[in-house]
Amino acid sequence: MSTEAQKKDGFIVGIISDTHGHLRPEVAEAFAGVDLIIHAGDIGNNEVLEALRSIAPVHAVRGNMDGGWAHDLPVTEVVEVGEVLIYVLHDAYLLNLDPAAAGFVAVINGHTHRAAVEKRKGVLFLNPGSASPYSSSGTVALLRIRGTSLVPEVVTL
Repeated sequence: MSTEAQKKDGFIVGIISDTHGHLRPEVAEAFAGVDLIIHAGDIGNNEVLEALRSIAPVHAVRGNMDGGWAHDLPVTEVVEVGEVLIYVLHDAYLLNLDPAAAGFVAVINGHTHRAAVEKRKGVLFLNPGSASPYSSSGTVALLRIRGTSLVPEVVTL
């Protein structure tokens, strides 16, 4: 993040997953004013990332359905937002570290197409669900960060 962004008192992060090549138009409205966007995989194509980049800077990981076009995307990523470290991967079942011991305050994942917010050993696990127009109930999430305080919100599109 830029030095200017790091000086801010609070951040809003847009969290999205499982777009599968299609971005609902409502995503732009849901993410209006976010400081950055995290896409937790199964993106589908680069056009989805470009559309998201027109809203805010994007951190993205490769999902199990992301083919050759996504070979340069990491499978996991560490995102630093202000004072917190966030671990991002597509499928939480493949998590091979103890996020609390590693210093992460949140784990962002997708894969299940079901939005979920839970705390495990003091770490926030946040799955925004699926933002694909083919999903019966499209959802994304917003994560408000102030210092080390996290306030997640699932948003139905």
